Amino acid sequence: MPQWLCNQLMSAFQKKDRRQIRLLNDCWFYYRTKPEKTKETKDTAGFTHP
Repeated sequence: MPQWLCNQLMSAFQKKDRRQIRLLNDCWFYYRTKPEKTKETKDTAGFTHP
């Protein structure tokens, strides 16, 4: 699990923010189930640069 996601989850659980927990949980399952590609692609997936 990426560190940023782990930090966000810990924060959401401490705040008892159910909406944020669900969103992050969905992100984690998407991250785990998407097809594996090169490391370069995984690091930048979903981000567009202006």
